[in-house]
Order: sequence, then structure tokens, then C-alpha cells
Amino acid sequence: MTIKTSSTIAAVLLLIGCSETSDPQQQAEALLSGAETGDVSTVERLLGSRVDANVRNSCQWTPLMMAAVHGHVETVERLLAAGADVDAVDQGGYTALLLAASNNHTAVMQQLLAQGAMIDAKEQTQGYTPLIWAAHRGHQEAVALLLERGADTTLPDFEAKTAADHAREQGHGQILELLKPKTASMESGPSSGPSSDSSRSAS
Repeated sequence: MTIKTSSTIAAVLLLIGCSETSDPQQQAEALLSGAETGDVSTVERLLGSRVDANVRNSCQWTPLMMAAVHGHVETVERLLAAGADVDAVDQGGYTALLLAASNNHTAVMQQLLAQGAMIDAKEQTQGYTPLIWAAHRGHQEAVALLLERGADTTLPDFEAKTAADHAREQGHGQILELLKPKTASMESGPSSGPSSDSSRSAS
């Protein structure tokens, strides 16, 4: 009789999407793994079972960080919709945006920035911002996006090097051009002096 009752309870729990053997830690690990591999169906199932979108592993990585570093756009979308903290930091101070920028995942970067991600966040190991990471690694698309969204080009890392310094040291000439102050190109534009004088003399 006891066996029958236990079996009935187990069957009911399975029908409602629950299990006697469900372990919060195992579910958290499954969500982190699903986010890392971009397994959208697993991520949706676990989020639907009310697994916290902001669970963390031993390095304090969240599912959003896992998805961002691998460029899983659809998974990032699901996690953000479920309330993932866009500016959560790991034990080194890395955010999802820093991880995406360092790997040139511009589509993910756009998603994170649209949710208000801190564009100039600094990780705490070297003091890199998303822009510095992108410039250091030669990710022209990521640099262009960050500049378009207003990233601060003057922020230095812990060695007082800016994004431009990193681009120069790594030989990324095209990125260095992108990072040149806009005022420089304005100053090199046509001047009003000679043309104004000639127009006055002509009149």
C-alpha cells in the first residue's frame, strides 16, 4: 500500500512538472550548462520551472555571462526576459558586456546595451573596459559599436593605458583610426579663412 501511494505521488509530481528528486543545485547547474551551450529549450524549461535566472557557479558566473561569452543571442534574450541582472559581476569584476565585447559578439552586445548595461564597466584584474578589451583583441566591429553608443575612450586600465594605447601596441591600425578624437578630423577640414577672404575680394 505504501509503495502504491508513493508511486501515485511521483506520477502526479511528474504530471505537474515537478519531481521528488529535483535538486535546486542540480537545476542551477543545468541552467548554467544550458546557457553555456545555447540550449534554448533547456533554458526555457528551467526558467519556466522558476529556476532563478541569476544563479551562479563557483566563479560567480551567471547564466547570462555564460551565454554572452559564447555569443548565444537567443539564450541571452530569454535570460534577460526572465530578469537576468545585466550588470552582475563575477569574482573578477567581469560583466556580461565585458565578456561579449572581448569576444566580438556584437549582436549580444546590442541586446545588453539595450537593457542598460554599463558601457564603461571595469573588470578588476587589469582594469579593462569593454572598449579596451575590444581594442586590445582587434575587434573592429565591437569597437565601432561601443563608440557609437558613447563609450569613454579616455578611460585607462590599471597600467594607465587607454583603448588607443592597446590598439597601437597590438598593431590594430584600423581600430586606432576609429579611436582618434573626432576633433582631429574637424580641425583638418576646410578652413573659412582663405575662402572668406577671396569671396570678400571678389565682391
